[in-house]
Amino acid sequence: MAQESPKNSAAEIPVTSNGQLEDSHEYSFNRNLKCSLPVGLGLSETKITSHGFDGAKEGVVEAGQFPSKGSSVSPTSSVVSLSSAAASRLTGQGCDLITSTRGRAQQKSGPVVLADEVKNPAMEKLELVRKWSLNTYKCTRQIISEKLGRGSRTVDLELEAQIDRLKDNKKKYENILRLAQTLSTQLFQMVHTQRQLGDAFADLSLKSLELHEEFGYNADTQKLLAKNGETLLGAINFFIASVNTLVNKTIEDTLLTVKQYESARVEYDAYRTDLEELNLGPRDANTLPKIEQSQQLFQVHKEKYDKMRNDVSIKLKFLEENKVKVLHNQLVLFHNAIAAYFAGNQKQLEQTLKQFHIKLKTPGADAPSWLEEQ
Repeated sequence: MAQESPKNSAAEIPVTSNGQLEDSHEYSFNRNLKCSLPVGLGLSETKITSHGFDGAKEGVVEAGQFPSKGSSVSPTSSVVSLSSAAASRLTGQGCDLITSTRGRAQQKSGPVVLADEVKNPAMEKLELVRKWSLNTYKCTRQIISEKLGRGSRTVDLELEAQIDRLKDNKKKYENILRLAQTLSTQLFQMVHTQRQLGDAFADLSLKSLELHEEFGYNADTQKLLAKNGETLLGAINFFIASVNTLVNKTIEDTLLTVKQYESARVEYDAYRTDLEELNLGPRDANTLPKIEQSQQLFQVHKEKYDKMRNDVSIKLKFLEENKVKVLHNQLVLFHNAIAAYFAGNQKQLEQTLKQFHIKLKTPGADAPSWLEEQ
């Protein structure tokens, strides 16, 4: 390869006849190569040798010898000789190829990936708070308007009557449940007293020989009454547990759905009123987008209201069927147990418990119930 005379890097820039830079492939390569070299190392101090596309040292950059400090010897000239394939590859790399004059290894800067803009969580929360505040304001205004008699209210007469009847029945069932619990507590105390009285009579019958038979009769009577009382107490507690499940779980679950339905009804009326007010106003370029947005919100809350009304109707229907079935069995149990106990029919009392699959607990087998602790 021929050795050329040293030239200044600026002298290597070719120009056209009109004085403008020639945007040729070689100039683009020289400009990119100059950008890739370290500071203080120009193209005139560099030699790039190429031995063809298949060469082992294709595109190798060799730095010339620099003179020592204070020396007047000029730097060794360099020759740029590069095949078109190697030049194309080096030009594509651009400024990623860095060659150190002190024998440092070549380094390549990795590609820079610009990630998509991440949404700010604070802004999302602020938007949610804004929507919630606006919805709360509209619903509060609707409720106040209804209480003052100024706002209109959507009413389903048949459904509202069923809801009112359910709420009234719940209060009555709670009263029955409270009275049954009181009866159970009092009966438990009476059975406990009868058992203690029977033990006292039995003890005296053993110590008083002249009244042995009289004390023995009374001891047997009190123990029998205590046993029958325990049987009746089991039936009453079973009645209490079933009614408690009906009132505080089944009916309460239905009333929770009713509350959701009432909230959906208030939202529906609030957005309906808002849409009606916008429709009564002027229609121009500023109000038409607001009317369209209000129409969309109204449609969303209308669908929600219709869905909740359908859910309440279905739950009320199933609740009524379940309530009739449960109360029918429990009322028959309560009546038969009370009648057999006060009639002194021990056999019928035990048969009533077998009919409803009620098993009495053995005294002392389990820990005392909440009723026994009171």
